[in-house]
Amino acid sequence: MDEFKLWFSTGLQHILDIKAYDHILYIVCLSLLFRLTDWKKLLILVTAFTLGHSLTLALSVFDLVAIPSSWIEIAIALTIAVTCLINFRELALNQASIQARYWTALLFGCIHGLGFSFHLKAMLGKEESVLFPLFSFNLGLEIGQIAVLVLVQAVTFFIHQFAIQFEKIILSTITFVILLVSIYLILERI
Repeated sequence: MDEFKLWFSTGLQHILDIKAYDHILYIVCLSLLFRLTDWKKLLILVTAFTLGHSLTLALSVFDLVAIPSSWIEIAIALTIAVTCLINFRELALNQASIQARYWTALLFGCIHGLGFSFHLKAMLGKEESVLFPLFSFNLGLEIGQIAVLVLVQAVTFFIHQFAIQFEKIILSTITFVILLVSIYLILERI
């Protein structure tokens, strides 16, 4: 049970750590245009992200994938920027393409998973079985993402209820600020 708590809390902290705000920004941007009534779609989106994250974590831990961390950090910032651009497109069209979002969440999850894989490999060391730690870590990660999702949905619920006439402007502004941060991250990491 102590091993589960260790890995679960590591996954939870990975998402909720303010130093890892790029992952939080991605989840915020990914879920920003959806309403609370879309909770099933949101849960699938976040789970798709976690599946991608889990896949590349496992591949990296087993030394099946090795990409320089500097490239991964730039790619993570690019996933945020691309998601912002998708938001702008969907705001302009007044519709969200959920199927495309599932696939991008899965793909971008793979990129984000590689970002933490170096640290996770160091933590695992020479453990005999990595499956239980990976499972526990990813469960903590998923719970952390759902916590971020709940906060985003509380904000968007407020916007939908009390600022409906400014909804598009507010969501566009939030997306624009996130885009600026992602551009800063890209330039800083290059």
